[in-house]
Amino acid sequence: MALMCTADGTATLEERIFENRFMHAPELIRMGAQIEVQGGTAKVTGVDKLKGAPVMATDLRASVSMILAGLAAEGETRVSRVYHLDRGYEHVVRKLSGVGAQIERIKGD
Repeated sequence: MALMCTADGTATLEERIFENRFMHAPELIRMGAQIEVQGGTAKVTGVDKLKGAPVMATDLRASVSMILAGLAAEGETRVSRVYHLDRGYEHVVRKLSGVGAQIERIKGD
């Protein structure tokens, strides 16, 4: 979904297994994405740019989606609730930094 936010045109995603799969759509919208969710379908229309914003990870896949969107956005993005990330992605900050991403993990309040 993060990739589709800045792609040309419109894409449709369908989810039939996990009913809350698109809980991160409002977070992407906060960054300037154009997404319409109706039930298990999300319609994503690409925009020229996303803008950095404070966002929240809602599940494992959403945490990576927020990070990727933040890397593609102009400005700073802070992703909270990244504890989801640790369940499925090992050393993600180090790996992304290794390919040039400007990313750091900050201890929570």
